[in-house]
Amino acid sequence: MADEAEVLGELQRLRVRVPQVTGALAASVDGLVLAQDTPGVEPEGVAALTAAALGVAQRLSDATGQGGFRELLVRGTAGYVATYAAGDTAILTLLAEDRVNVGRLHLEGRRSGTRVGELVDAAAAEPPARARSRSRARTAPAAPSETTPSSTTATTDSGLPVRTPKTDLSEPTLQPRTAR
Repeated sequence: MADEAEVLGELQRLRVRVPQVTGALAASVDGLVLAQDTPGVEPEGVAALTAAALGVAQRLSDATGQGGFRELLVRGTAGYVATYAAGDTAILTLLAEDRVNVGRLHLEGRRSGTRVGELVDAAAAEPPARARSRSRARTAPAAPSETTPSSTTATTDSGLPVRTPKTDLSEPTLQPRTAR
């Protein structure tokens, strides 16, 4: 997965840019913590709840014809919980004080979500060298139709997913990862 130090660095820079952000967490869409800066909060629990909320938000967005998931904002009596899409396989959750400027929270949260997504997606596209050589030995070469530039996912003859570079700039669609 992405270098935890790089993702954590982005979370910490976000907290500096928006001082009212009291916690930041990057997680997989499956609810696994990738990096966190959440003092006083159990990150595993927040990541799991965020994944559950993501599922509901995606279904609501689809059912109402509003397109793919981009962000979710929850306001409690003591502050906000904001969740942003971070690439295709991750989400960014921010905790903020009640006095935060919500526009600024969204601006910086979207920027950081994009950066975290780039880090996570780049790491997912680059499997470790050992696993890469093992997978080449087991799979057949990709068919020509699987290597088209506009394709974002393809499968080998054995049905295993193969990541190809994304060339379009459309909205990311979050999907739970499957076991590798």
